[in-house]
Amino acid sequence: MDSSDTPRRNAPLAYKDASFIDGDDGRPLRILAEYLQPLEVFRRERVHDTIVFFGSARLREDGPLGRYYAEARELARLVTAWSRSLPHAAHRFVVCSGGGGGIMEAANRGAADAGGKTIGLNIGLPHEQRPNAFITPELLFEFHYFFMRKLWFMHPARALVAFPGGFGTLDELFETLTLAQTRKLPRDIVIVLYGSSYWREVIDFDAMVRHGTISPEDVALFQFADDPQAALGILQRGLTLEMAEKTPAFAQTRTVRHPRAGSP
Repeated sequence: MDSSDTPRRNAPLAYKDASFIDGDDGRPLRILAEYLQPLEVFRRERVHDTIVFFGSARLREDGPLGRYYAEARELARLVTAWSRSLPHAAHRFVVCSGGGGGIMEAANRGAADAGGKTIGLNIGLPHEQRPNAFITPELLFEFHYFFMRKLWFMHPARALVAFPGGFGTLDELFETLTLAQTRKLPRDIVIVLYGSSYWREVIDFDAMVRHGTISPEDVALFQFADDPQAALGILQRGLTLEMAEKTPAFAQTRTVRHPRAGSP
């Protein structure tokens, strides 16, 4: 057979080459995609800021700590009804969760009860975390990278409500407290620890102050709440300045400039 008769095969385009995209060299592209896709969707859906709910996936509605499920659902309903009453064309203070079960499901469910949009930032885990059924379909995201998921928890967030939870909740809570303490965001974020008896037993903030590992003023970064109405009041008071924004925008990272050595 003449070489001119040999069928020609076109090489795949790089961005359609699954073996490349899924390989080590394609990792930067995968990371970038997990930043750009939510950004595009939030702009399209006119979602400008969020209230994030953290808490255990293990808390069930009919379990021993089922009251936290019910109260997370009620708080999310109250927050969403309030946000829908605000005079803005954009969707303000949209309830956002990690997309799974337990407290995450309760938060998305409460927002859906009020007829609002609600976000789920799900992540693939060895023991599969299935998205709950109450997330607004166009606002359901699936992440591979924990750090990109965390970025999207914080990037549009104006407030955080942390219900009782385990390692994941503690990780997310302390990430937020660190950003607030170091002022890496150019705005304050309202942080509510829901369930004061749980949080005071699990984390001894007073001991941290006593040992000098945090400053007394760091304890003012958050407030405790034990019922949905009290938590709603904290959120509404803390978000008064945000409500005045005519054009809400995503947070920008604060650049901390250090003085040169020897300068005053």
